Amino acid sequence: MKKYSFIAVAFAAMAFAACTGKQGAQSDTDAQKDSLRIFEQEQIEASIKLNLDSLAAEIGRLQNLPVVQKDGALQLTDEEKQVKPDYLLDPAAAENAMTLAEQYRLLAAMNVDKAVAALYDMPVDDYVKAIAKLLAAINDPSFKTVDSEAAINESAQALYEAMEQNGRINYFWQIVTASLVEQFYIVSQNTEKFLASFDDDAASEISLRLVLIQDAISRLTEYDANLLPVADALEPLYGINAVTVDELKAQIEQCKEDIALSRKSLISNF
Repeated sequence: MKKYSFIAVAFAAMAFAACTGKQGAQSDTDAQKDSLRIFEQEQIEASIKLNLDSLAAEIGRLQNLPVVQKDGALQLTDEEKQVKPDYLLDPAAAENAMTLAEQYRLLAAMNVDKAVAALYDMPVDDYVKAIAKLLAAINDPSFKTVDSEAAINESAQALYEAMEQNGRINYFWQIVTASLVEQFYIVSQNTEKFLASFDDDAASEISLRLVLIQDAISRLTEYDANLLPVADALEPLYGINAVTVDELKAQIEQCKEDIALSRKSLISNF
């Protein structure tokens, strides 16, 4: 009886050891799989970041549309200035932006509209106040290292680097998208005038700017749900791919309603 008990206990011990060994091996396998998944995720994220860095650098060197250029390329006659635009955002809209994403987008659009208002010799004090209010609400230290207006419309690379350093990088894409959509919207109101100073190279560059932003947003939507409305707003603009001024003019005119819808969903619907 004692011998039987000893054998039974020994068998049970071996079975337990085998089971424990199997669980240990399974745990090691699971750990290896988790480690591999983490490594693969890090590689994917590093690849996406590298691509986004490249896109931002490319955007930084491209021309903006004439409505926000400050080199004097676009000039209005005294007669043209008499007909004030009625399509600019009301500065009071700054009060309606509730989320951080909305505030960033409205900040970008307000900077564009402020430039257009100045082009028509319109008062800009209300835009200055609205922009200051949005900057205070956003409280992004990135704007302390670069001039906010120039950064949004002229120095995209400087803003990108500052926002990356301050952990606000995804909002950079909100800004450049809103700024570009607002520019397209304004140009669509008078393509003959607003594209008069553009050459074919500039037309091609602005189309490329749109493509690069679309590419970046597409890559990031999987990681940031706040960018889904941005991706949806850009969807109707995939038809803009001009390489000449005439093509750009025709495409903007053809997409005028779509541009207005994009602007409404992205900027002026809150």
